[in-house]
Amino acid sequence: MKKRIMAVALAGMMALSLAACGGSAAKSEGTSAAGTTAAQEEKKADDKTEAKAADGEKMKINVIAKGFQHQFWKAVEKGAMQAGSELNAEVSFQGPDNESAIAQQVEYLDAAIAQKPSAICLAALDTKACIGSIQNAMDKNIPIIGFDSGVPDAPEGAIKANASTNNYEAGKLAAKETYALIKDKIDGAKDTVRIGVVAQESNSQSIVERTKGFVESMTELIGADKVSVEGHDSLKKEKSGAKVIIDVGIPAEVKDADAAAVASAILEKSDLIAIYGSNEFAANAIITANEGLDKIGEGKVVAVGFDAGSKQLQAIKDGLFAGSVTQDPVQIGYKAVELAVKAAKGESVSDVDTGALWYTKDNMEDAKIAPCLYE
Repeated sequence: MKKRIMAVALAGMMALSLAACGGSAAKSEGTSAAGTTAAQEEKKADDKTEAKAADGEKMKINVIAKGFQHQFWKAVEKGAMQAGSELNAEVSFQGPDNESAIAQQVEYLDAAIAQKPSAICLAALDTKACIGSIQNAMDKNIPIIGFDSGVPDAPEGAIKANASTNNYEAGKLAAKETYALIKDKIDGAKDTVRIGVVAQESNSQSIVERTKGFVESMTELIGADKVSVEGHDSLKKEKSGAKVIIDVGIPAEVKDADAAAVASAILEKSDLIAIYGSNEFAANAIITANEGLDKIGEGKVVAVGFDAGSKQLQAIKDGLFAGSVTQDPVQIGYKAVELAVKAAKGESVSDVDTGALWYTKDNMEDAKIAPCLYE
């Protein structure tokens, strides 16, 4: 009887032990499955938000500019860094050695994407060259904000918003102010007169737009039937017997010597009454070319520029340049980063026009103008 009782008890204990083992195995299996599911969900969430900073985490914003050779980009950097400081974002600012170094900019863009930042701000030298990189950023859900010339003709949805000057309108402003200074010369001319235009290049959208805005607006102000646009093929519209020639010069390479040579060729023409440089680089080329020619200044050829920089500012103070159009580069940098932070948070963003102003030696110190005039 005792043996029977002991056998029953032993059988019961074995059953309990097996049940416990079975429960433990089931629990372990469930934990493993749950762990796998959690890992998959975490990876899935990572894939969707890898470019966004977690709540309370400092965002990382990579700013890829067109270069560092102009003080303009240093002013943009200043605004970007200011925004980063105020908005608790870590900002990295880079640009290629010069504005012809398209491949170098693409390398910087690819390196930025590999870092998986919260967002990227981009002023593309050549959108076509960046297409693959832009698509890569889209695949990784990294929002891109355009600034300055932005990223024209980018894939739909790739650029969340732009922080930039409306460069076409800024070019029109330069034409309007220049025309007011030379209207009497045009009206009183017995022979053909010439207006020179020096542009840095024909690839940068911002420079193309402000050059085009100037040429087309000047043509309209004078009268399309009276104007022949000559020089560079990008804007050429020749007209036989025109009263006014708009002579567009663009150097083959973005080099100081090449640009100065282009400016010299225009300044040496005897029928020239005005000349326009569509950015700091082009304005500086005109100033350099004039050093050996002495063609511009009060009572001579009217010279008008764009942007600022120490050389151009001094030329305006000295009366060599009648005036210039300025963007607000600090605001461009600031607003680009501000938009990037908002986009990284998933907030809705839209384009911001940072504006343009006409300045002369008489209003350079005005409260509205002075902050825009970088050295």
